[in-house]
Amino acid sequence: MPTVVALIPARGGSKRVPRKNVRVLNGHPLLAYTIAAARESGVFADVIVSTEDEEIARIARHYAASTPFMRPSDLAGDKSPDIEWVQHALTQLRASNRGYDCFSILRPSNPFRQAATIQRAWDTFNQQPDADSLRAVEKCRQHPGKMWVIDGSRMRPLLPGGPTNPPWHSRPYDALPPVYVQNASLEIAWSKVVFEQNSISGNEIIPFFTDIYEGLDINYSQDWRLVEDLVQSNPDLLPRVTHPAITPLQPGEVVRA
Repeated sequence: MPTVVALIPARGGSKRVPRKNVRVLNGHPLLAYTIAAARESGVFADVIVSTEDEEIARIARHYAASTPFMRPSDLAGDKSPDIEWVQHALTQLRASNRGYDCFSILRPSNPFRQAATIQRAWDTFNQQPDADSLRAVEKCRQHPGKMWVIDGSRMRPLLPGGPTNPPWHSRPYDALPPVYVQNASLEIAWSKVVFEQNSISGNEIIPFFTDIYEGLDINYSQDWRLVEDLVQSNPDLLPRVTHPAITPLQPGEVVRA
C-alpha cells in the first residue's frame, strides 16, 4: 500500500471570512474538524498543516497536527496557486527524509468531510493506480451552458459550439448534459506528479463524487451562517473532535492561541 500524507492549507490571510480557519464552530476552531477527520480516518502516515501564521500553527499542534515547517509568506497570498505551497511542503518533507508516495489536500474550509469520506476516497484512488490523481466533484448547480461572456455592449455564450435549436441557454436544466464542478472536500495525487509534471493533479484524474455536505466550502459570511444553522440542527454532521477546546470559546469567536 502506498504511503500518503495529509496536507492541510491554513493561511492566516482569509479576507472574505477573516481568520476563518481559527474561527469557532461548535466549540472548536474550524481547522480542528479537518485535523480530526484526517486522524480518525487512519489513512495518513502524518497530518501536516501548511501555514505562514504562528498562531494557526500553535492551534494545529494543539489538535495533534504536525507543523514541521512554516510556509513562506510569499506562498500564502490571495492569488498564490496551490502548486507552490504543495511543492514547498513536499520538498521540505523530502529534505528531512519524510518523503511520501502520495499526498492529499484537505481544505479546512470544509468542516463536514468525515473520516469515512477520506477512507472512501482513498479506496477509490487505490483501485486505479495508473491515474495521476483523484479530485472531489459534485453536480453543478449553475450550468455553464447558461453562462455568458460580456463583450462590450453585447454578450455571447461561454460555451460555443452547442446546439442551436434550441440552444443550451434556452433549455431547462434537466435537458442539459451533466456537468460537474470540483469542491472543497479533498484531492489525492501521487507525489511524483508534483515533481515531474509541475501539477497537483496531472492529466489522468479520477472523479470522486461527494454526498450532500461533504464538499461544502466556506467562502463567504453567508456560508458561515449556513454551516452554523446546519450544525445547530444536527451536530453529528461534524467530525468528532476528541481534544479539549484550546480555550473557552464562543460561537464565531476567533481563537487566540
